[in-house]
Amino acid sequence: MPHQASLRPGGRTFEVRDHETVLAAALRQGVHLPDGCRNGSCGVCRAHLASGRVRYPHGPPLGLTAFERNAGDVLLCRAVPATDLVLDAQEVAATADLVIKTLPCRVVRMQPLTHEVMALHLRLPPVETLQFLPGQYIDVLLPGGQRRSFSLANPPHDSAHLEIHVGLVPSGRFSDEVFSRMQPGALLEIQGPLGSFFLQENSARPLLMVAGGTGYAPYKAMLRHLFENQIKSPITLYWGARSKADLYEQSQAEQWAREQADFRFVPVLSEPQPGDQWTGRRGRVHEAVLGDYGELSRHDIYLAGPPPMVRGARQSLLLKGADPARIFSDAFDYAPEVRAALEKAAAAP
Repeated sequence: MPHQASLRPGGRTFEVRDHETVLAAALRQGVHLPDGCRNGSCGVCRAHLASGRVRYPHGPPLGLTAFERNAGDVLLCRAVPATDLVLDAQEVAATADLVIKTLPCRVVRMQPLTHEVMALHLRLPPVETLQFLPGQYIDVLLPGGQRRSFSLANPPHDSAHLEIHVGLVPSGRFSDEVFSRMQPGALLEIQGPLGSFFLQENSARPLLMVAGGTGYAPYKAMLRHLFENQIKSPITLYWGARSKADLYEQSQAEQWAREQADFRFVPVLSEPQPGDQWTGRRGRVHEAVLGDYGELSRHDIYLAGPPPMVRGARQSLLLKGADPARIFSDAFDYAPEVRAALEKAAAAP
């Protein structure tokens, strides 16, 4: 039977259908709650359960620690009500006026960034526009109800073409199409804008941006927006990758660092190749941050990349005094069917 979910403060109440997650029900009814990966990895949709019980049909989500579960926190993208609920959760006012649209688009340009990353430039129909905040993402809708999520790498002021960065994924249905068969002129269907990972423009705090791999994409949109609008805040971008080739827009970031007095760029490689002749930072990207900062309570911190990086960075930065309310994250996880295939392959003898 359906259950009621009530939010504190504010008293907003909405109905959750049988077998429906709290987040899906909220979005269906125009209640804008924080959301990110929607598969339980990033922890963005965490809320405190003041009363009631939830269940996780697919098991405890990775983005919620045992300590957080014991403290009464839940992840709304995976939690299905077992009773009526009262939740301590704030609606996201900044996205309330944005209209989530499902639109056709055409691939007008395919730009290889590395042998494993392709930039797709998408054009909407002439009569359509997509209003979004820098850092948000879109879903590419696939036949059979599957979807793939990609951050928009272009800022709102330059949206004649939408830019997404597609990484090659083993057993990836969409990425295999992109790298093997797709040609300019292909038609896609997208939905967006989505997510509550976006630039907090009303904040005067120093910005600390931490990217892993294609987690650079939303920062490209944020930084271009900041520079275009001459928003003056100290900004540091840490970008972690395996080898130098994987820092696919390193020259662009270095150019911004030369041109923008308030911007600093720190590339970090975990597995530099002999041919890289790398003299820069090595190791895991969030460890480079920890080595550079003694205390982080004054910063707005953005984390974007693979879920293990996002989770590890968040936990470590909290120990450095980071304000949990000022950590914004976006975890780039695999689609469930791709993750299952990779786990099966890894378990094979």
